[in-house]
Amino acid sequence: MAAVDHQSLLQPLSSEPSHPHERQRQGLESKSYEFAAKEGMQNGNAHQNDLGRVKRKPLQKQQQPGDKVNNVSNAIANLNGDAELDHEKAGLTSVKTPPGFYASLQQDEKEKPSPNQNEPHKDELKSGRKAGQRWHESAIRFAPLNVPLQRRLQTAMVLFHVLSIGLFLALFFFLCTLPILWPILIPYLVYCLLSGASTSGELSHRSERFRRSSIWSLFASYFPARLHRSEILPPTRKYIFGYHPHGIIAHGAFAAFSTEALGFSQLFPGITNTLLTLDSNFRIPLYRDWALRIGMASVSRESCTNLLSKGGRNGEGMGRAITIVVGGAREALDAKPDTLKLVLKRRKGFVKLAIRTGADLVPVLGFGENDLYDQFDPAKHPRVHKWQLWIKKMLGFTTPLFHGRGVFNYDIGLMPYRRPVNLVVGRPITIEQQVKPDEAYVEKVHQRYAEELARIWRDNRDEFAPDMTADLEIIE
Repeated sequence: MAAVDHQSLLQPLSSEPSHPHERQRQGLESKSYEFAAKEGMQNGNAHQNDLGRVKRKPLQKQQQPGDKVNNVSNAIANLNGDAELDHEKAGLTSVKTPPGFYASLQQDEKEKPSPNQNEPHKDELKSGRKAGQRWHESAIRFAPLNVPLQRRLQTAMVLFHVLSIGLFLALFFFLCTLPILWPILIPYLVYCLLSGASTSGELSHRSERFRRSSIWSLFASYFPARLHRSEILPPTRKYIFGYHPHGIIAHGAFAAFSTEALGFSQLFPGITNTLLTLDSNFRIPLYRDWALRIGMASVSRESCTNLLSKGGRNGEGMGRAITIVVGGAREALDAKPDTLKLVLKRRKGFVKLAIRTGADLVPVLGFGENDLYDQFDPAKHPRVHKWQLWIKKMLGFTTPLFHGRGVFNYDIGLMPYRRPVNLVVGRPITIEQQVKPDEAYVEKVHQRYAEELARIWRDNRDEFAPDMTADLEIIE
């Protein structure tokens, strides 16, 4: 079929004027309006029939590489024949595009995917990064907000004990800022410096009611801590309990021997035990009164002698006991998890004290005490370790570099970890009293004491330290 001129299709249906005066001026025959209307309808139908027979001409533009129009023509050419416009059926004609047609319109030749690359499914989803992933994988694990009230109270009690010295000092300095209290604080400060209550051995400030308070049960259940005995101790003797290891702060010794949280008086009825600490702690205002109230005393020789020679059932110390953390500050430097290094070889002063006073020696081993804190490795930092030893030699105490958990997290802070502590009290080593201890007898008693410690370790390690690979090691 011949192609139709599109310009002619745009001309009016009839070029003759319809007005009678115009037709008369041009010398045309007049026509009625009815005849002109019928003629116009016939011309319009003929014009529409010509449009129905129109075929689209193919694009004559020369194909150029990378030309997006060329992609359109190629896609249409893949159809079977040219697309014919069917106005009689629908008025609009749609073309079914081949796969990848719209993607080709948006990509240049260099950006087109390779032929062997599979096209993703239309229903496949691609997700962005997961929100909060860095917080979930953080090195610090934060505690949840919905913690039971009992655990919150446990944490509060342990936190108070850890920070007790600093808190009492801060309270005292705050009171010093009030001039109205100066007439009371100045005499009190002098009394703290001159008082001998911590060394007299009279235990006049001790309060059994305070030691049995339920707040100490919260402290002990934080870890939790348990006290175990190997055999009953008769109350007709006097005793020196040697606690091992020191750990960082000796939390186990405080819970078992400075309070009744673990039931010491039930396991050892008739025995009054006193936990000993540095004499300098009893020069701290307000804190000294707290320590004396729970029955603590100085670890000085004078204090130990007075405690074991005064009071008791016979007025000479019968039924009394003291607890000494034998390893001291030096042993705290080796307090690392899954290790048990005891500073004992050269520690014989407590043995001589037992021989002079006639007190039986009772070794105590605290399983899990070293697991409450993490500490840096002295072998990797020898200079820092030497500096710590120098501090200990000059000041009598040391500063271990340690960390535990926090109040609101599980990985960093000054709080001890919630790990079980089991204190096993060994069998007593009977002592023959001597005014001047013989060196050979001191060595013999010291050897028996070390052997009893080793027995406690062998008999109880499978129950209280099943995952510990290191063995008991006695150093220095």
